[in-house]
Amino acid sequence: MNALLQEKHHLIRAKVRLFAEAIIKPVIDDFDEKEIFPIELVREMGKIGVLGMTAPVEFGGLGSDYLSYVIAIEEMARVDSSMAATLAAHNSLGVGPIVEFGTQEQKETFLPAFCTGEKLWAFGLTEENAGSDAQGVETTAQISGNEFIVNGSKKYITNGTSEISAGMTTLALTGENDGRKEFTAILIEKEREGFIRETMKSKLVWRAADNGMLYFNNCRVPVKNQLGERGYGFKIMLKTLDSGRLSIAAIGLGLAQGAYEMAKAYAKQRKQFGKSLSEFQVIAFKLADMALKIENARNSLYNACWLKDNGHSFGQQAAMAKLYCAEIAREIADEAVQILGGAGLFKNREWPIERFYRDQRLLQIGEGTSEILRMVISRNILKE
Repeated sequence: MNALLQEKHHLIRAKVRLFAEAIIKPVIDDFDEKEIFPIELVREMGKIGVLGMTAPVEFGGLGSDYLSYVIAIEEMARVDSSMAATLAAHNSLGVGPIVEFGTQEQKETFLPAFCTGEKLWAFGLTEENAGSDAQGVETTAQISGNEFIVNGSKKYITNGTSEISAGMTTLALTGENDGRKEFTAILIEKEREGFIRETMKSKLVWRAADNGMLYFNNCRVPVKNQLGERGYGFKIMLKTLDSGRLSIAAIGLGLAQGAYEMAKAYAKQRKQFGKSLSEFQVIAFKLADMALKIENARNSLYNACWLKDNGHSFGQQAAMAKLYCAEIAREIADEAVQILGGAGLFKNREWPIERFYRDQRLLQIGEGTSEILRMVISRNILKE
């Protein structure tokens, strides 16, 4: 129960939970083990409308509020983080900037296919020397006539290399203005000559998600593919990350919920010394602490979403929600492994806590490390 939830939020939760339980859960362990990106599952996600949730109806989206979208991610992550990450990156980092900053022509060109699952879109910020230091971006885009000539590379990009990935929004250095670096966002389709993509394997986390290296070698892109104003790219990136942090927080919340439910079910079933584990106070208290942390995390995240949906400043609350949800996902996954004991140390289709334990580790790194978020929060509170 949550005071911010309306009937539409309960309906989206029920729909996505049913989908995740019936369609994702039976097969995801195989995809995780083999490191295969399940394109057909993504297309099925498109059929239930979650790949364009916040996009306007006129372009094929649902026009949903952000809280509905975050609940959808939460429910997906309750079963699997790879598919939740695919959903989050496509909506928040792929669709979101085009909806907010794109021209009418760009929206008409790109969004319809993004809302159906026919195509995915990525966001290219991270590089070899740019991550937490976003202004370290070294990819360049020089104008020649009516084209950008792009050179450089991007790293760890989600939804960047599969056969249904259509391309990405790329942050590039386009010059200097009054001695300051000028960054511009550019929409680059995968068909552009000089755009090379390479899937990254041997991951600890999100093994069924698509992550890759992307290279630009004199890649020519029409100037009309510029997203927003020239020199406005860094602001687009920052606004995108504020919203993206809510979706990553939702992955942490959903993962924590799934790990907690798994630990509770196991504790009720497993017997030692003639009674179930749940009857031992030490285990019951662990479960109580898990439930408390999840309740606080959900309240924090939903409040941040409400602020965004109602036009209020939400960056500080997004940073807090993402930091807290990432931290409690780590703590709850760890305690769940402890409760499952030896059963939690092996790949186990009945009790897949091993996958949850691995997947949570990204959450303290992606979309702002926990250290960077503490820096963001501390700067804000010291300004007050």
